[in-house]
Amino acid sequence: MNADSTVVIVGAGQAGSEFAAELRTLGFAGRVLMVGDEAELPYKRPPLSKGYLTGAITSDQLPIRSAAVHEKNNIEFLGGVSATAIDRAAKTVTLSDGQVVAYTKLALTTGGRARPLPIPGAELANVLSLRSVADAAAIREQLVEGRSLVIIGGGYIGLEIAAVAVKKGLKVTVLESAPRVLARVTAPEISEFYTRVHREEGVDIKLGVQIAALVGNGAVSGVRLVDGSTINADAVIVGIGLIPNCELATAAGLAIDNGIVVDEYGQTSDPDIWSAGDCANRPSAMLGGRVRLESVPNAMEQARHAARAIMGQPKAYDELPWFWSDQYDLKLQMCGLSSGYDQLVVRGSTANRSFSAFYLKQGKVIAADAVSQLRDFGLMKKLVAARVALAPARLADEAVPMKDLVTEAGV
Repeated sequence: MNADSTVVIVGAGQAGSEFAAELRTLGFAGRVLMVGDEAELPYKRPPLSKGYLTGAITSDQLPIRSAAVHEKNNIEFLGGVSATAIDRAAKTVTLSDGQVVAYTKLALTTGGRARPLPIPGAELANVLSLRSVADAAAIREQLVEGRSLVIIGGGYIGLEIAAVAVKKGLKVTVLESAPRVLARVTAPEISEFYTRVHREEGVDIKLGVQIAALVGNGAVSGVRLVDGSTINADAVIVGIGLIPNCELATAAGLAIDNGIVVDEYGQTSDPDIWSAGDCANRPSAMLGGRVRLESVPNAMEQARHAARAIMGQPKAYDELPWFWSDQYDLKLQMCGLSSGYDQLVVRGSTANRSFSAFYLKQGKVIAADAVSQLRDFGLMKKLVAARVALAPARLADEAVPMKDLVTEAGV
């Protein structure tokens, strides 16, 4: 692309920000326009359920890059505006403020939105979800000592908020419809560990529950379960997953399948439109099929790879996915995808607050969890990425240094 080219980026989250920055790093001299439906500059979302709620991180610390950096790199940011239509034939994007912007290449980094709770009463005041800084600010207002908070959903977000709220002196109840928390992402042993930790901290975790309705007069006052019981609530937080924002791509006729379908370079079914982040569904030989990941590291790397491809430096993206969650003094780090595992090897003891777990499938390591094992996690990622076959007894033996296991595996 030459200096007369224009790259329009729709979506101003982590992926959109990285896309723009990488274009400039690679020497793109044309116009870069990033459009975001929030007024704020692109900001980090993981702290919203952690440090931002506790007050340890202020809103000034959230932006990924400052306005000065955007100006220095000549990255135009148009906030508080959404894209409403794509004309692929004319290569234009229509914006909610009436502007029609022409593009040479278009990047869709539209992310996702919180999944709504499909039951009566979900529209009541003080029923909240967490996706944006505005959501986090609204939740923070509810974290008043002595109040009752019900969290619907025992995933990362729900448990992180529970950890913050109970430390602030709230009466916290977590309702999970599955038989265990973190059921989609961890083994039962890890779920049991986190359930025990939260209960020891004072969180009331109820598993296998079904919700009939939220009740209240204008504002929520309780959660009624199908068994007829009601749990009092001054506020309810819903954390039951994310819906990828694909409507714009769907209306434009792009291929959709649990996200915007892209190839290993981030290209959609239109050669001039690219996508990255939570909304993009990509192929992965490492993971054995197509996958849409909700992960900051994935959003960043996928965006960088797509930008490189646009600049004529294509490199297939198939990086190892990894995730993290902070709850109390514990840092949970996870790499790989554990679905389909047939053996779990625990290194250390779940009775302690520091241990690791390896997920094996047909003798090969396909994923790993580390609880407050920051020193070992980088080495664990190497074992998972290589899908090595190591004796379970060796993996479990804490007397064997992790670096020795990496050496044995030849990675």
